[in-house]
Amino acid sequence: MIGRSYEKIEDADLARLAELAREDRDGFFRRNPRWRDLYATRIVAVALCQGAAQHFVDGRNGIKDFDVWTFFAQHSDSPFPYRRRGTLDFGPSKFGRWPEDRATFIGRRVDLLARSLPCSVDADPVEALRRYLSQPTTKSAAELAHKAAVLLEPIRHRGMIVWPVPRLR
Repeated sequence: MIGRSYEKIEDADLARLAELAREDRDGFFRRNPRWRDLYATRIVAVALCQGAAQHFVDGRNGIKDFDVWTFFAQHSDSPFPYRRRGTLDFGPSKFGRWPEDRATFIGRRVDLLARSLPCSVDADPVEALRRYLSQPTTKSAAELAHKAAVLLEPIRHRGMIVWPVPRLR
């Protein structure tokens, strides 16, 4: 499709996406102390999801934008606000820009979303995400399960494909 980038997503690109997710979370928590108090220390995983993640897996999907999701261990006082969405510019890169994005964007749009999961703060990030995607109980989970998910954080798992579950050979 015209406008999609077919450039390979490399480790440095995953690191840039993780950095943008941190920047977005920090800004959100600065503006929303209630949510900071509940969730700033409850991050289980950050993942590249949907079309760009599928491109990371198969190299054929192409990249329209980057969808980066932060998954938190749900706090007993309140789930993370599921409608919360941030948007940042990836910046100049080999991926170019999506022609239909706002003119102020230099690079690809990065959509930053988040969900709280029914798990503990020390949950294994791979297992927590696989459980969420394999047993979708929300529209978001069902939509995410249609494409891939690649971990950005924790850093020790960066680049790990958590969805679909890789087949053993």
